[in-house]
Amino acid sequence: MKISTLSRACAMLSASLILAACSSSHQGLSSQVAPGTASLPVLSADEAANFTAKNYLAFGGPSLQVQQQGWFPKLASTDAAKTNFVVGPQLGTDGASYSTVQQAVNAALAVRNHGERIFIKILPGTYNGAVYIPAGAPPVTLFGAGNSSADVTLTQTLEASAAPAAYRATVSPNGQFLPGDRAFYMFQNCANLTTETIGTGCTATVWSQSNGLQVQNLTIGNALLDTVDGGDHSAVALRTDGDNVILDNVRLIGRQNTFMVNTANIHNQTDNSRYSRAYVHNSLIVGDVDYVFGRANAVFDHVEFHTVSSRGVKQASIFAPNTPATAPYGFLVIDSNLTGDRGFEQAAKAKMGRAWDANDASSQLVIRDSSFDNSYDQINPWGDAVFSGHPFVGNVPKDEKQQRNLNDTNFNRLWQYNNVLTQPAK
Repeated sequence: MKISTLSRACAMLSASLILAACSSSHQGLSSQVAPGTASLPVLSADEAANFTAKNYLAFGGPSLQVQQQGWFPKLASTDAAKTNFVVGPQLGTDGASYSTVQQAVNAALAVRNHGERIFIKILPGTYNGAVYIPAGAPPVTLFGAGNSSADVTLTQTLEASAAPAAYRATVSPNGQFLPGDRAFYMFQNCANLTTETIGTGCTATVWSQSNGLQVQNLTIGNALLDTVDGGDHSAVALRTDGDNVILDNVRLIGRQNTFMVNTANIHNQTDNSRYSRAYVHNSLIVGDVDYVFGRANAVFDHVEFHTVSSRGVKQASIFAPNTPATAPYGFLVIDSNLTGDRGFEQAAKAKMGRAWDANDASSQLVIRDSSFDNSYDQINPWGDAVFSGHPFVGNVPKDEKQQRNLNDTNFNRLWQYNNVLTQPAK
């Protein structure tokens, strides 16, 4: 699956990520009219005016409130970066000093640099193994040196049902994580579990707990893919727990739970004083069940979400945001494309998302100014809640003149605005 033509065009933007970067992805006029229905609530223009990238990214970070200084994502330029950490399939070629990304991360973190950004250049190739960036690390940029995001791939194969022993054998078979390494505690957290299985969060190929992570021009995947049946097989490609995360021209490839965009827990307890923010631009995310999920404030700008039917899952769905009930912002999708493969051309359709209702959380999501093909359920686009199974209930006033509370958590906060249905290319 390639990034859409629109996304490739937007790749020509400068390193500074302007929030209103490209024109709308629409190729037609929206037929969506507020307030919509209880199964498909639609925002009015006045209501939608509050749900912008600027407003989302000004909320959260160090606390669950609006910050006086908003966050305006900007990529650090890699063109003039003094990159001392180069990863390649063959040492000594093109300046490669490390054969794995984790070796380069460990070496970079061992250098006292007073918090300056670390640039890790990854030469074309496929790199098997986990990459862990711990909390408290300086900001890190991982960037692929290929001509496209497909030229550099970071991958491994783990699923949530794996035992801790299988995790240890997969992630650190030759002692890649050792006492004294900054990221060793992350490995220990999963390797020393007393439970029978490691759970979803430990399956990530790339896991970053640090603030300021930037990932550019590469692919991150979990290679479990279709080696399993259509049952419950969580397998994360990328997990981010820190604040101010930027992904640009990145492909995230998986099936169930591909991208976990999250806020790190402290001592295994949810910390309601912080709320991480992420900005994803000009990228492709592939999966089949809840493949974009987590507790964070995330903006997806010019992103293609591609839902696949190859595992034959009972119910495919893209989003499952785990938004705190007190937070007005969860996930925002703007100027993006929601597509599916030909397995959804018949009666079976994918859902756009569903509520992640663990720990009484209240999901929040707006999809606006975007396009979707007929892979998705047009009448009931939102599925039953993940854990309770409660049916989706949207906030639609009985009287169209009645003003509705968009943050009333007695209803599901999953909204659409100004989206267009397009037919898939034959």
